[in-house]
Amino acid sequence: MRRAILSGSTFEEQVGYARAVVDGDWVHVSGTTGFDYSAMTISDDVVAQVEQCLANIGAALAEAECTFADVLRVTYLVPDAADFEPCWPALRAAFGEVRPAATMLVCGLADPRMKIEIEVTARRGAR
Repeated sequence: MRRAILSGSTFEEQVGYARAVVDGDWVHVSGTTGFDYSAMTISDDVVAQVEQCLANIGAALAEAECTFADVLRVTYLVPDAADFEPCWPALRAAFGEVRPAATMLVCGLADPRMKIEIEVTARRGAR
């Protein structure tokens, strides 16, 4: 059974997508940025952005009855490759024990304030 999870981000409404989609035991979390969706604000600091990304992803996973321990795949999108390494401690804290398959891509993002976007795929009960 398919179920959409919404975060309240104005982007979801404007573009027409869900923060996450649950399909059976599979959970697909959309590319998630460092916006605080309740206030639609974003820090200038990449580490603060990655911490907010992880909080946003964690909330979507929790609503899908998952945790970071269920994540099987993660994709990191960054406009500036130099911004990725400062994020490693926060990423290691979230994923270091889980060790999901991962890819980092350097690409443009929709808003120049965005310094990182993270997308994950999880499966309930994967841990």
